[in-house]
Amino acid sequence: MDSIELVKNKIRSIKDFPVKGIIFRDITTAVKDKDALQGMINFLTERFKNKGIDYVAVVESRGFVFGSALAYNINAGCILIRKPGKLPAETISEEYSLEYGTDKLEMHKDAIEPGKKVIVIDDLLATGGTITAACKLLKKAGADVKAAAFIIELEELKGRNNIPGGIEVVSMIKY
Repeated sequence: MDSIELVKNKIRSIKDFPVKGIIFRDITTAVKDKDALQGMINFLTERFKNKGIDYVAVVESRGFVFGSALAYNINAGCILIRKPGKLPAETISEEYSLEYGTDKLEMHKDAIEPGKKVIVIDDLLATGGTITAACKLLKKAGADVKAAAFIIELEELKGRNNIPGGIEVVSMIKY
């Protein structure tokens, strides 16, 4: 069995969560399996090694699981993109829309130097709101955002269409 099939078989699908009609793709069951976790990290590493990436930006919270290991594997730094109020130094922020209101992401103002090559990692691409905000935040800081990568993409929600042009979108598993 290849790593994509292994990971897909380890992702738990929960019907009607968090609301009726939704199928929640629970990645925690894949992360706890050492072979699946290694497969996810290896998938990302293969796509981004030797690409001259300076930083892996990780989106709170499940992006942290994959991004730090990826940064280590490709010899890059790791930038934390967090929910409001979680970072101790001066921050910049980007607000984005949700189905039920708005939310915001923040990163340290001095997290990145202008022109540095960055990839953004999160576990799942749905509508694209969170990752689009993360990309805008990085660009606001002067980053050269090369790619947005995910373990899971929910294709029917067409989130990749909302990611700013010129940013490669990489997904391991598509539903």
